[in-house]
Amino acid sequence: MTDTETAAGSRSAHVEKTCLMRGFFVIWTGQAISVLGSALVQFAIIWYLTVQSRSAIVLTLATLVEMLPRTVLGPFVGVWIDRWNRRYVMQIADALTAAATIALAVLFHFGLVQIWHIYLLLFAAALGQTMHASAFTASTTLMVPANQLTRIGGLNQVLEGATRILAPPAGALLIETLPIQGILMIDVATAIFAVTSLLFVQVPQPERDTTGLKASVWHELKSSLQYVWTWRGLAIVTGISTMVNFMLVPAFSLLSLIVFEHFRGGALQLGWMEAAFGIGMLVGGALLGLWGGFEKRMNTVIVGTGLVGLMMVVIGSVPANGIVLATGAMLLAGVGLSLGNGVGQALLQVLIVADMQGRVFASLAALRSLMSPLGLALAGPFTDAFGMQAWMLCAGVGITVMVAAMRLIPEVADIERKEHR
Repeated sequence: MTDTETAAGSRSAHVEKTCLMRGFFVIWTGQAISVLGSALVQFAIIWYLTVQSRSAIVLTLATLVEMLPRTVLGPFVGVWIDRWNRRYVMQIADALTAAATIALAVLFHFGLVQIWHIYLLLFAAALGQTMHASAFTASTTLMVPANQLTRIGGLNQVLEGATRILAPPAGALLIETLPIQGILMIDVATAIFAVTSLLFVQVPQPERDTTGLKASVWHELKSSLQYVWTWRGLAIVTGISTMVNFMLVPAFSLLSLIVFEHFRGGALQLGWMEAAFGIGMLVGGALLGLWGGFEKRMNTVIVGTGLVGLMMVVIGSVPANGIVLATGAMLLAGVGLSLGNGVGQALLQVLIVADMQGRVFASLAALRSLMSPLGLALAGPFTDAFGMQAWMLCAGVGITVMVAAMRLIPEVADIERKEHR
């Protein structure tokens, strides 16, 4: 090959990478707008359930319904993501969520809504989110250079943080000024941006083994589970993540009730606490984008998740007049979660082969969520028996201890080294 041909090939590769990155940010921008709309709806619905029921069981059931698609259907969705065109999967997912939201808005408009209607919306929206998130995460690896994935992870955490900052106070304001069906239609309007962004971008597909396409869904699902199970470090991380979710998800699902019953606050106070958490996530994501985390990515995951556990201990310990301290703890918990999640996702994107990412990511999400329904089922009665803060305190202690133990396991601490894969 001549120098001219080599230079032409380099320019062509550079142009291709530039186009892929531009396409990624087009999709990311459309999704960012949609995420904000969905967050407004989620805040409004959770507050509606809180005020109407004043029941920890109703709130934990709502969170349980949201988790079922990811836990039960997620692995099957992941298999099809690795088979189907991922752009189409994301479009179908956004359309499904919008259709369910419109249906609930109509029920609210005519005064026919029941709690089980809300649960159906939460289920449909969660299924759409599961499909979109798995397809988008798997596509990111093919659109973004490997050395930029950690910074993209930081950018995603900035988005989540910004959403948490804007959505709660905006949601609280909208609750006072609009009927809930009006808030639901805001979500539909923002979903249009996500669907539209996908119309103008080509999403690359991984090279596939044609024999894999002939295999049954069950066979491919089994292969993804074997991939995780035979990689000891990844299996241990998945097991610990499952237990962290067992404790963390119920704790945050009860936050609105803690504000309402323990701190004697209202929608505004809940909004400020969630906004503080969002500010923390934004700060953590920005820090990650500039700094990139420790050289060993797993160290950043451990430090970040450990900080979340410690701050949960604080929230679970403060008295009824300590809402300011609890709000500060929420801010630091947001920083920790941003660092842990941002680097953790980038780590998996680097380590897992591209043509298996759809099913493996979905299977990992399902495995991490597997214990959460049990946690939710126990959290309601546990909180009713021992107080609003009891689960938050116990969960914080448990998470801190488990995450500290990860540093002592070589297959986990050094998961990036080839001999530990």
